[in-house]
Amino acid sequence: MANKSKRVRTHKKGDWILTLVFSLFSLVYVYPLFVVLINSFKKKAFISRLPFSLPDAKTFVGWENYTNGLNKINFFDSLLNSVIITVLSVALILLCTSMCAWFITRVRTRLTRAVYYLCLFSMIVPFQMVMFTLSKTADTLKLNTPLTIPVVYLGFGAGLAVFMFCGYMKSCPIEIEESAMVDGCTPLRTFFSIVFPILQPTYVTTAILEAMWIWNDYLLPYLVLNLKKFKTIPIAIQYLKGGYGTVDMGAMMAMLVLSILPIVVLYLFLQKYIIKGIVAGAVKG
Repeated sequence: MANKSKRVRTHKKGDWILTLVFSLFSLVYVYPLFVVLINSFKKKAFISRLPFSLPDAKTFVGWENYTNGLNKINFFDSLLNSVIITVLSVALILLCTSMCAWFITRVRTRLTRAVYYLCLFSMIVPFQMVMFTLSKTADTLKLNTPLTIPVVYLGFGAGLAVFMFCGYMKSCPIEIEESAMVDGCTPLRTFFSIVFPILQPTYVTTAILEAMWIWNDYLLPYLVLNLKKFKTIPIAIQYLKGGYGTVDMGAMMAMLVLSILPIVVLYLFLQKYIIKGIVAGAVKG
């Protein structure tokens, strides 16, 4: 009995140590965001001179950086473009890749295995290898608007999504789907009535990961979009740079805060589903 209580105390002590270590690691990741936040309320002259100090009576500028930034880059038009691109891209990726993963895991042939490995291979191909041909192709096919660029994101986001959906589908029993088909369900109805609800944890997980990537992406929209008409938030923020390398650091810090705020809030509210979906998808296969 004494040995058991001793083991329990040792276990609790180990938990506290791990909690402390990971808390310190989390502070390392959160601190850069905190630095951006405090600098968004400073005068431009003090951001470079005193980047890590808190705003005081001498350096505090209030909401001036935010108003300047909003006026200079037409932030709300860029916000609308980013929202349209992110929502449409994530919806297209989830629908197409979940149906693809369902077919791959239920119809096991050489062709489906080849498709699966091609999707995995696409995850390791550097974007720089295809960006010039991609830009030319997207321009030729008129995929340079917020309503059409989701097709491009589908190609780049399919690898991770198919991998996650396949991992989850392998842990799901096939008997429910067979029963539905015996009752007369078509494959399409079986997917939306049976498979779709089962995949909800992975849908949420994949949606969050893909949304974080697409929302913060700079290079692909910069190469594909018609920048004379459409800009996403990361691209618009770059236009705060003036001539001869001058940068309005105050306005840039303020716009960075506004740009990361939506996706950070989304992640904080839905982070538990990321762990649940990844663990569920790792059960088998």
